[in-house]
Amino acid sequence: MKTAELVGRTLAELGVGAAFGVVGSGNFEATNGLRAGGVRFVAARHEGGAASMADAYARMSGRVSVLSLHQGGGLTNAITGITEAAKSRTPMIVLTGDTAASAVLSNFRIDQDALGAAVGAVPERVHSGPTAVADTVRAFRTALQQRRTVLLNLPLDVQAQEAPEAVSVPEIPGPARIRPTAGAVAKLADLLAGARRPVFVAGRGARASAAPLRELAETSGALLATSAVAHGLFHGDPRSIGISGGFSSPAAADLIGAADLVIGWGCALNMWTTRHGRLLGPDARLVQVDVEQSALGAHRLIDLGVVGDVTSTAEDVHAELRRRGHRMSREAPASTRWNDVPYNDLSGDGRIDPRTLSRRLDEILPAERVVSVDSGNFMGYPSAYLSVPDENGFCFTQAFQCVGLGLGTAIGTAVARPDRLPVLAVGDGGFHMSLSELETAVRLRIPLLVIVYNDAAYGAEIHHFGDADMTTVRFPDTDIAAIGRGFGCGGVTVRSAEDLSAVTDWLGGPRAAPLVIDAKIADDGGSWWLAEAFRH
Repeated sequence: MKTAELVGRTLAELGVGAAFGVVGSGNFEATNGLRAGGVRFVAARHEGGAASMADAYARMSGRVSVLSLHQGGGLTNAITGITEAAKSRTPMIVLTGDTAASAVLSNFRIDQDALGAAVGAVPERVHSGPTAVADTVRAFRTALQQRRTVLLNLPLDVQAQEAPEAVSVPEIPGPARIRPTAGAVAKLADLLAGARRPVFVAGRGARASAAPLRELAETSGALLATSAVAHGLFHGDPRSIGISGGFSSPAAADLIGAADLVIGWGCALNMWTTRHGRLLGPDARLVQVDVEQSALGAHRLIDLGVVGDVTSTAEDVHAELRRRGHRMSREAPASTRWNDVPYNDLSGDGRIDPRTLSRRLDEILPAERVVSVDSGNFMGYPSAYLSVPDENGFCFTQAFQCVGLGLGTAIGTAVARPDRLPVLAVGDGGFHMSLSELETAVRLRIPLLVIVYNDAAYGAEIHHFGDADMTTVRFPDTDIAAIGRGFGCGGVTVRSAEDLSAVTDWLGGPRAAPLVIDAKIADDGGSWWLAEAFRH
């Protein structure tokens, strides 16, 4: 066995989930090592799409994923998706070929370590055949235990070395629980005991902690909100008020603004989650709980920072409140759903109001769904109006705020959660950027629903630049439904709510191929969340 195959087999034995990539000569043998070890490999059409697939798969499955790449151009093609994963602390191994140390004039030669570090990934390297297993284990341990995206470079000369005979692969445990100090627990319990209108905002770090947060909220009288990336975490809870931030409904924003105590649980409390701080009341005490000390107070001044994982901290504070005999009941809020907010329907003249489109789709799609949202002017509509059953029903790859990652994201979620209907919400710009991966969805027979919010523009720039010349960000309308059919998908153009009957028909059929909805959306004056951000 060569070292390249040994690295792939070692990752398989360590327990990685699915692998995604584009195979070239530099990663051919390592990819086959993964496959020989029983790891599913999904061949993408472009490395950028493969990176988003691997990122989304890890988020939705809870397992370390693998992105397999050729050296040089294969890595640079994927770098935007790798940046998104690194900024999101996605546990992912980027297994990439690299030029031999002696190949100083190779066309493929770049400083791959520096490139990975520049975008926030952790660069690692397989140094030799004898150290290959130890090097691979080190990379996997970093990805799993530190929740990091790791760039594992595999030089071609090392790949060709003979693999050592039987080297044992250790079992690597997941991240250790980090309990808060007794003093921090007491201070947080004091604040909760003295609060009358507390609100919890749960973020990415709380995605596995719904149960202890619900129990603590029941005892402390807290309302439950999430950042956008944790949407769905408290679905069905009577205390849930939805997303905190730019996507908050008016009723939810009022409740958060009236809070006298706001606790961010594994949540950055950044400008998007707090509307540049304007969402928070002037007298609200602010607390942040995170496993990283450096995260505490990084975006906003806080009254208390607690180092600890969300589950342990919530459990310990709950126990302390019970020991004190504290319990505060709080009346459940009235509906805070955007779907219940009245609006003036702007549908007509061959275009459908994006709110009408989103609300109607929420009614007709099955509840067991996983919604992926690309970036762009449209993104608040599906985020606000499409409900999801839990935190594993929503994949929001927005840490880098890059248009064009959505289609790869949706395919990755579908591989991770084949039990749910995969739904992609994307703008016409993001669709055109990534449409090569439609072939991947067709080839894999993924029953993917692609909703294209088509305004024939890069709409965010229209808000940003006001009355300036818009010819550079407006484009001729294209027949996106026909493009979908050209790839082997179903395709339908939607100009009114009545046209969505085609979606009902597709849902009732075999769903043997994706369905692309070309929704010609009306201009409602612009997305409220981006307009607010640009005004600031």
